[in-house]
Amino acid sequence: MARLNVVDPATATGKVKELFDGPLKTRQSNILKGIANSPATLEAYFRFSGGLKKGELTPLEREVIALALGELNNCEYCLAAHTAGSRNAGIPDDQILAARRRSLDDPKLNALARFVTALHEKRGFADGEELTALRNAGYNDGQVVEIIAGYALNLFTNYFNHVNETDVDFPLPPKLS
Repeated sequence: MARLNVVDPATATGKVKELFDGPLKTRQSNILKGIANSPATLEAYFRFSGGLKKGELTPLEREVIALALGELNNCEYCLAAHTAGSRNAGIPDDQILAARRRSLDDPKLNALARFVTALHEKRGFADGEELTALRNAGYNDGQVVEIIAGYALNLFTNYFNHVNETDVDFPLPPKLS
């Protein structure tokens, strides 16, 4: 059960109502209802995530970041949400599981997952070898910046869900063996 107030979109006011009645009308998940306790944070989350969707990374690459980090942080909510989102985007289950394991057959995606792991394990202090491996896999400097931004956005949601104990409103993904 969530430890923070769950904002009901039907009774929300001000900026939260504006967001839930507008751009978030079809995205009223439990995480957003919790984040809505802070109108500024809800708006920042919406703008940050929306902005990254306009970047160079593909939906699959953004999901690799989310799934890899969700697994590293053991975020049940984010794993459930991003597994569902990946499936809706047509990403096969084997790739979803491979992203969570950070072991993908595609060399470029595998380099991405390894870089996310390095960011996580080294608290952002990825070394030159790891950055070179990412570049050698085909990522340019703009994409590296987007990867770091995607990591930061997903770290926020992972930590938010841990603190809030957000009720999972997506099908639970399989456990990794």
